[in-house]
Amino acid sequence: MKFMATWSIPPQSYDAALDAFLAAGAPLPEGVTTLGRWHAPGSNRGWLLCETDDLVALSAHIAEWAPLLEIDVTPVVDDQQAGEAAARVRAS
Repeated sequence: MKFMATWSIPPQSYDAALDAFLAAGAPLPEGVTTLGRWHAPGSNRGWLLCETDDLVALSAHIAEWAPLLEIDVTPVVDDQQAGEAAARVRAS
């Protein structure tokens, strides 16, 4: 399943979050695949699109960064999957 994580860095955590990112690069745990990660230039916001069936591994990654970032995680589907769901609704 795919998940979109959005984050923002509170001002009081900015230096610590930047240092942690520069030191390790925020690698994902085994079992979680990065599909894309983006940072808004000149801001404190970013997005991670990942894929996993291991919710414990994803939860561990989020927990690692939770002291520094405000993070929201949302399961997402692509256009094809959304179309299949819409077709099921129309068929019923």
